Amino acid sequence: QVPLVESGGGLVQAGGSLRLSCAASGRTFSYAIGWFRQVPGKEREFVAAINWSGGSTYYADSVKGRFTISRDNAKNTVYLQMNSLKPEDTAVYYCGRKILSGSNFSNKGQYAYWGQGTQVTVSS
Repeated sequence: QVPLVESGGGLVQAGGSLRLSCAASGRTFSYAIGWFRQVPGKEREFVAAINWSGGSTYYADSVKGRFTISRDNAKNTVYLQMNSLKPEDTAVYYCGRKILSGSNFSNKGQYAYWGQGTQVTVSS
């Protein structure tokens, strides 16, 4: 019931940066959000997540130290700052709302209401 819209993707050279946004069209944004990515032939994989307040963040090992997730609930937006990008980061990036309770933030089955995705392409 809360649609999400990803934006900010594009083409960047290796070592460059992008900032993705996940925006909700509703007036409230007080729920956990996860970023996942998917490439052809592979399942959607966890990238990062943030709890409802922004006080807790979670990252896949492959992006720790390079990506930063944050949120601004007043703007109904979650951000994914992506630095030191690698060709392996090329994927369609999706955000979803965590709909199940619990401490498991990395399982895509915990999320729903995915956005349409935004393409990130990193050239070497």
